[in-house]
Amino acid sequence: MRKAFVTACIVTLAATLVSCGKKTYEIALVTDVGTINDKSFNQGAWEGVEAYAKENKISYKYYQPEKKSTEKYVESAETAITNGAKVVVTPGYLFENAVWVLQTRYPDVKFILLDGAPHNVTDWETEATVDGSAPNFDIKPNVYSIKYAEQEAGFLAGFAAVKEGFRKLGFMGGMSVPAVVRFGTGYIEGAVAAANELELADGALTMKYTYLNSFLPDETHQTLATSWYGTGTEVIFAAAGGAGSSVMAAAEASTNKWVIGVDIDQKPESPTTVLTSAIKGLKSSVIHTLTKIYKGDAGGTTVVLDAKVDGVGLPLDFTSFEHFTEADYNTVFGKIVDGTYAPFFHESGAGINYADIGGTKVVVEYIE
Repeated sequence: MRKAFVTACIVTLAATLVSCGKKTYEIALVTDVGTINDKSFNQGAWEGVEAYAKENKISYKYYQPEKKSTEKYVESAETAITNGAKVVVTPGYLFENAVWVLQTRYPDVKFILLDGAPHNVTDWETEATVDGSAPNFDIKPNVYSIKYAEQEAGFLAGFAAVKEGFRKLGFMGGMSVPAVVRFGTGYIEGAVAAANELELADGALTMKYTYLNSFLPDETHQTLATSWYGTGTEVIFAAAGGAGSSVMAAAEASTNKWVIGVDIDQKPESPTTVLTSAIKGLKSSVIHTLTKIYKGDAGGTTVVLDAKVDGVGLPLDFTSFEHFTEADYNTVFGKIVDGTYAPFFHESGAGINYADIGGTKVVVEYIE
């Protein structure tokens, strides 16, 4: 009897040790439709998580939802929380509804929402909501909402392209969502500003402009980019996440054609075709926000990171340029900081006439 009791105690102790030894992860990243190697938004955010966690010896892990839906985003975040997450990083506006749900359900967990702010609206036309209640835009103290002045990054890209000597431009956005719209409208404004500095004639610049309705690579995107290059487009700004790789493939298969990347420095992805990239300080903003959280600073507000705080810009790599220099970049960047150039912050893509933004300097052909 005594032997059986001792054996039972040993088994119980072993089970307890296994349970206590379960690996937990304090900082979590939930990806959107891409992966942590997407050369875009997820990767930039993950690099910030990884850098901060390693520097401070904190456990970390990423979670990839089964599909693109608020339900699956919430489910993945809850899995992370079950696994010990005290901070959950969510990269992109697609998480706005999910974070709105999570912020109340888990008040002791901190949520970093990049490129968005929490709300419960699922359809802006009908004002339908996640929970059937009235539209709500509360940001709880456990949420750190970060947006970026994408129009400034787009402006710098358009300005650089025109100063370099390109006259036939293209823009391919992933979807007509606010962040992408700001990249595109800023791109047009930057091209106009450079044309004015160079005293180019009206109509000297042309731009094809479209939204691909996708952030994923696809042969149809490559085919479209190839056709643009084939009809004279010299450089395409691909503000389209992973879909940008399809544009790069088209440029690689063409002669002397270029791509402008987005979100992070995408030159390593295609060194011979990426002219520059309109970047957000994704890594630095994640590190900065994690530092605030671990210092005990509360959230509850939305912060817009712009050129004044190095929240947006171009990489300081001008090896693909022949005429546009780092000195040129510093000058135009400084003019954005001091307000000489003030590209417009569009809240949405509704009702924009892209031809009006180009005015007489840039003939914009908007393609639906």
